Amino acid sequence: MPDHPSAPAAFFDVDGTLVHSNIVHYYRYLALRHASVPGRVWWYCRFLPRVPLFLLFDRLDRAKFNRSFYRGYAGMDAAQARADAESLLADFIRPRLFPAAREALAAHQQAGRRTVLVTGSLDFIVAPLARLLGVTDTLSVALEEREGRFTGELTIDPLSEGEKARVVREYAARHQLDLNTCYAYGNDPADIPMLQAVGHPVAVNPQGALARLAAAQGWVVRRWSLPTPPK
Repeated sequence: MPDHPSAPAAFFDVDGTLVHSNIVHYYRYLALRHASVPGRVWWYCRFLPRVPLFLLFDRLDRAKFNRSFYRGYAGMDAAQARADAESLLADFIRPRLFPAAREALAAHQQAGRRTVLVTGSLDFIVAPLARLLGVTDTLSVALEEREGRFTGELTIDPLSEGEKARVVREYAARHQLDLNTCYAYGNDPADIPMLQAVGHPVAVNPQGALARLAAAQGWVVRRWSLPTPPK
């Protein structure tokens, strides 16, 4: 760590922390946006039987779940998906953005701290949200492309658990940050390593292992909700 580190940063998980949503919702929106009624029925017939397997993977190994789930993007037109990400923000993500989360992020920005999104969601989905929030740096994943279509394979390891902490530490080293002065916000047990990597962890709507650890460690806990349930 350098003698004169930069101003602290605040690292925010996205799904479940900033936004009441997850990667399954985003995929469904993009997959069905231009589908006909028969196409929608066919998609649900193929997707729903796989849900129990996804739930099992998610419980046993979040990284394995992410790899398996993102293979569903194989064959999707990459340019169209990127264009549809703007509509995804307006139609789906923005109504599910916790107002208190946006206020917390803005408060860090006003205090002169860097704000960084750290997420297992795809880069082109997170980019419009980052612009909306005035966030210039995101740590996310991307899909391989071949001949204008996604292959379904990630270009880096899924960002979950230890990988989130690793990329946060790399970011801190690259920008000469003292992590002891930094903040991190997360809502899931998979965010624990990232929260442990900073001096000011904040557990958002914690449950299970995260709730128990936050209570044991005396971490700040925030309860964020939407003003009205999104339709």
